[in-house]
Amino acid sequence: MAFIQSESSFNSHIRPPAKKLLGFIHWNRPSSAYGFAQAQNPVWQEYLADNASPLARRTHMKYATDFIGWYNQRTQRMVDINLDNPTHLYLAYHEGQTGYRRGSYQKKPHVIHTAREVGERAKLYSSQLAQCEQDFQCQRFYQIGPLCKL
Repeated sequence: MAFIQSESSFNSHIRPPAKKLLGFIHWNRPSSAYGFAQAQNPVWQEYLADNASPLARRTHMKYATDFIGWYNQRTQRMVDINLDNPTHLYLAYHEGQTGYRRGSYQKKPHVIHTAREVGERAKLYSSQLAQCEQDFQCQRFYQIGPLCKL
């Protein structure tokens, strides 16, 4: 979720801003990134080939989160980044696995800063999830969800 917050601010149909021709005519976009995960066309096609869901759309949260998980698993195998390291996973996500291996992010302080923010946000979301799970754990068989604490 921290990746999605950073990539799209939870906007399902967002794209990179279009370049302007003559300063005011919308022209082409710098990349094919689209949707919650800002997945680009080539890697999205790889994801579809691996997962074969005909309903998968970059604008659906279910598939965007699955895509990020798929990409991070692939990154772990290819680049050997621990799945518990969201900062470096984000760097590889943003720069691509080859770009990460080359260290292309090292010349981009704004990307490093964003990756650190993603890492901190991931920790926050993780602690919130743990607290939420604890709040909804029932002690007795007759208690249900939000009624546990009554």
